Amino acid sequence: MTTIPITIQVDPQAARVFTSVSPEMRRKLETLLSLRLLEATRTPESLAQVMSEISRSAQARGLTPDLLQDILNDE
Repeated sequence: MTTIPITIQVDPQAARVFTSVSPEMRRKLETLLSLRLLEATRTPESLAQVMSEISRSAQARGLTPDLLQDILNDE
């Protein structure tokens, strides 16, 4: 599979995780991200589902509306 490098903005923790893993794990994460991007752009329903899943995951990890606002205010 041919790949093209892109630059995306992620939170600092995600960047630290990505840069600290092995090259093999990076390739796996890149493949996963590529698949998720393709899935998210197939139909509006897929995008809504992906966004809902991301929201559920963030909430499960402790992200609250107040914490999100604090993060956004720091930018």
